[in-house]
Amino acid sequence: MSSRKAFLKQAGLALFSIGVGGIPTFIARAAESDKWLRPYKKKKVLVFIFQRGAMDGLMAVSPFTDENLKIARPTLFMDAAKSSKAPLIDLDGTFGLHPSMKVFENLFKEKRLAIVHGMGSPNNTRSHFDAQDYMESGTPFNKGTASGWLNRAVGLLGHDATPFRAVSMTSAMPRSFYGDNETVAISNLKDFSLPGKGGINLVAKSFEDLYDQTSSSLLNKTGKESFDAVKMLNKSDVKNYAPANGAIYPSSPLGNALKQIAQLIKMDVGLEVAFAESGGWDTHFNQGTENGAFARNVADLSNSMHALWTDLGSMQDDVTIMTATEFGRTVKQNGSGGTDHGRGSCCFILGNDVNGGKVHGNVQPLVKENLADGRDLAVTTDFRSIFSEVADKHLLINNDAALFPEWKGEKIGVMKG
Repeated sequence: MSSRKAFLKQAGLALFSIGVGGIPTFIARAAESDKWLRPYKKKKVLVFIFQRGAMDGLMAVSPFTDENLKIARPTLFMDAAKSSKAPLIDLDGTFGLHPSMKVFENLFKEKRLAIVHGMGSPNNTRSHFDAQDYMESGTPFNKGTASGWLNRAVGLLGHDATPFRAVSMTSAMPRSFYGDNETVAISNLKDFSLPGKGGINLVAKSFEDLYDQTSSSLLNKTGKESFDAVKMLNKSDVKNYAPANGAIYPSSPLGNALKQIAQLIKMDVGLEVAFAESGGWDTHFNQGTENGAFARNVADLSNSMHALWTDLGSMQDDVTIMTATEFGRTVKQNGSGGTDHGRGSCCFILGNDVNGGKVHGNVQPLVKENLADGRDLAVTTDFRSIFSEVADKHLLINNDAALFPEWKGEKIGVMKG
């Protein structure tokens, strides 16, 4: 077992392989060829970004014509009037995009970017831990669900797995990836490497020793595919990757994660589901308006997504990017220049098969009788309505009963067709 642990540590992988006794997906078989291999057919890719901490959707995409919001946020309200110091980007006469997300403006106008407002979980918990668990498991009233919704999605793709079919660019496996289907967490592609030629045979032999009870046919199939994919990563010079089309990624954890996801997509290693996360959204104090913590966060989110989209170029048709956050913030600002845990928020979906150029959802006037518990933006769109539609249309998964057990809701038209 020590040989296996040493290999995994050196590779920088966190492997999750429930159901096979913790045996990793990568069953390496020696193959010292210098030939560049592309063994996997290009497939559609879903990139899911989780914004941990609860993003204030009312500041990211603000219903600026609502006087109730202006009254509730005397120092946090932002306007779209051109006379404003830093005006919102008027999307449709009702909603305004935060000025730090300006790179989204043209994507929205081109109808590649859709926004869903008033989205969230039907469970009214305001606990970060519970709300994230419910959303990532996809079962908002069942704490006992072992699997995550993205892991179930992987199992419903309807074809054989590849070693890099589902990759999380995180140091730990996210809750949405938990489950029986093989997924992998990679903290940094630059740390993912095999020993030099002299060591590859030793690694391969150690795997064969570890799994000498495994059938030779399984080793031949899974081992060769895994090792081919590993070689592709080692041949790609990830340390010196140059983004295409003038794309500039922020030097942030999210920017770096999306840049590495772009590399995996371009390498044709069979990636179909990718996960990344963004933190710092819990803005109880000094939230700011055109400047401050919130402005920095939305700039990082939008600039990172825009860089990935630009970098993909001709591959854009194959990729959809979707965001989510566990809940929103209170309509009324608090006494510390921030907002507290609320209910509804908004999300962004970017892709060429997205019904973009619209703010989807049903945001009612922010009078007290329309607010959840008399204080929060109400959740009028269940997150599962969005997630299921994106998975169905983009990944061609048409099994909502398996993807989101106990849910019988309807799609909202956020995707074309």
